[in-house]
Amino acid sequence: MKALTQTDRRRRRAPTIYEVAKRAGVSIATVSRVQQQPSRVAAPTRDRVERAIKELAYRPSRLGRSLAHGSHDATGIVFPDLSGPYYSAVILGYEEASAAQGQSVLILATHRRPRTVEQVLHLADRVDGLVIMGRTVGDDVVEQLDRRGVPMVLLARPPAAAIDSIRSENRRSAEALVRHLIEHGHDRIGFVGDPADSADVAERFEGFLAAHRGAGIQPAFDPTPSALRETDGRAAAITLLGRADRPTAVVGANDEVALGVLDAARGAGIRVPTELAVTGWDDIPMTRHVSPALTTVRQPMFDLGRRAAALLHERITVDPAEPRHETLPTRLVVRSSCGCTAPAEEKEE
Repeated sequence: MKALTQTDRRRRRAPTIYEVAKRAGVSIATVSRVQQQPSRVAAPTRDRVERAIKELAYRPSRLGRSLAHGSHDATGIVFPDLSGPYYSAVILGYEEASAAQGQSVLILATHRRPRTVEQVLHLADRVDGLVIMGRTVGDDVVEQLDRRGVPMVLLARPPAAAIDSIRSENRRSAEALVRHLIEHGHDRIGFVGDPADSADVAERFEGFLAAHRGAGIQPAFDPTPSALRETDGRAAAITLLGRADRPTAVVGANDEVALGVLDAARGAGIRVPTELAVTGWDDIPMTRHVSPALTTVRQPMFDLGRRAAALLHERITVDPAEPRHETLPTRLVVRSSCGCTAPAEEKEE
């Protein structure tokens, strides 16, 4: 490859505001004023500056605009993980709404790294506001950011009194899901997921317990801890289904976990749903196409991201007097993995 000469580099470098000012015979302050407040510049001077801008094909840098306006034209979103269809759908909704607002998006996936707090605080200095998802950082960090005046929205996390939040409903739909299993005759129902690791999972487990209380029965098992990935769900299910007193139904904390449970059941020669009912949560596209099709709870993943972006944009630009706490509805979708033979393999309750 031919090396670039110094002349080549100069030709390929974007023109600067200093070059515009030199060509027009004005100061850089005048160039900036023409771009920001043209009515304050005399017409002949304005014409010279605009002609220089056009001749040089000058475009002001994003950083320069940010410094001038005291803003970054960007927001940040802090996620625990970027893998899987749930996170992808939420980010898609967030990015689409942010693009419509003219905002760039910086994404920080923490992956339980030891320097998460430092990274989040650093990100807060580079953006106009933050969305913080789940338990990526502790309440102390959220409070620290709030004291610094960082506009924030909490996503899939319990509301804090002074900070906007957006989440999906969990408890009532989980109670309806488990009640549905109990009505099928199941009284030995396992739960695969970790309530201590996720606010959403904790609420789903609360609904699991509420359904048992409503039926007057004691849960037969403690939760089987699992991260929210298919491989982790499969590993947890192998242990649970290997018990002599194994469950007759398993509630997965999300669809990926439930798909792992289905795989573990197949590996153990356990037939679903005749010997084991399996349910999930999220209603990702794959749930309709596995065999048997997965009974699950549909939550508006795209809308979670979209509304988070809208709330943050309003907090940055308007700064409403009161915090907003929104809960989006979810609904039980019954397919055949629980033992139902619903018309068209699907019905909503």
